[in-house]
Amino acid sequence: MHAVGPPFFFRWISPEYLVCDLPGSEKVIYLTFDDGPIPEATPEILDILAKYDAHATFFMVGDNVRKYQAIFDEVRRRGHGIGNHTFHHLNGWHTPPGAYIDDVHRCREYFDSKLFRPPYGRFTPSQYFLLHKHYRFILWSVLTYDFHRHVTPVQCLEYAIGHTRSGSVVVFHDSVKSMPNVRYALPGVLEHFVNLGFRFQSIGKI
Repeated sequence: MHAVGPPFFFRWISPEYLVCDLPGSEKVIYLTFDDGPIPEATPEILDILAKYDAHATFFMVGDNVRKYQAIFDEVRRRGHGIGNHTFHHLNGWHTPPGAYIDDVHRCREYFDSKLFRPPYGRFTPSQYFLLHKHYRFILWSVLTYDFHRHVTPVQCLEYAIGHTRSGSVVVFHDSVKSMPNVRYALPGVLEHFVNLGFRFQSIGKI
């Protein structure tokens, strides 16, 4: 069984500075998609979301936005949220702080967002210190493992449904390797929770 939630020590950090979930009194779930936009995945995901009148937040790699501006524009046109996922999908543990911060800020050449999700959930204290005054770090409460080569579509759906609650921030990916799982699990998640009276919203400017 994979660890579906975030690393435990993230829970020690105040949600004012690092968000793992967004609890509230309403039945709301926050779907998020990392690594896009790309033509092989993002448009299909947008169509699936539209069938359920669901909105999500897309944490986008700046270089993909540069290459696929029309898809980025379509995500925004459909009313979804946008977040920064670095320009080159950098691993913070393997990148010096200055280079990492420059890569995050480079996304502003193509779009601006106060929401930031570090790729792989990996960042150092110094990177956090340099970025947190400019961005709200958005982690997750449910990781679906749609990207994992040993996770089947059925398992991906089970991870999502079994761990998602009101206020959950759920991670999927709009990437080529994730699409076989996403294509199966995403409609299943939407169908299940819509039938229970949940709504799917993008993460606002928190």
